[in-house]
Amino acid sequence: MPIIKNCIGKDVTIYADGSKIYDDLSQDYKHETVDHKSKEYVRGDVHTNTVEGSFSLLKRGIYGIYHSVSPKHLHRYCDEFAFRYNVRKATEEGKFNYALLYCNSRLTYNNLIAKK
Repeated sequence: MPIIKNCIGKDVTIYADGSKIYDDLSQDYKHETVDHKSKEYVRGDVHTNTVEGSFSLLKRGIYGIYHSVSPKHLHRYCDEFAFRYNVRKATEEGKFNYALLYCNSRLTYNNLIAKK
């Protein structure tokens, strides 16, 4: 919950499956669920397909491209695959321009290998 509260605005509607671990979300957020146990996967606009698709892309990328990742740099891999997912329908030129627009820092080798 602390990570969710730190990263997600109060005006967001959270869609989740029927797992009990998400029950506390209703205290602070608009929270809608679909019940996979009852074979409910979509109800109107409520579904988990988007997050399942993006997470699947991340998992396939880690297993198929990188084979393993370190916890130290996991956020960088997540950023890469969030970018890939978000621009998946863009043209190559659009992807390139979008990447340039948001490249505002660099990771030096010393910072890459530095201990925490």
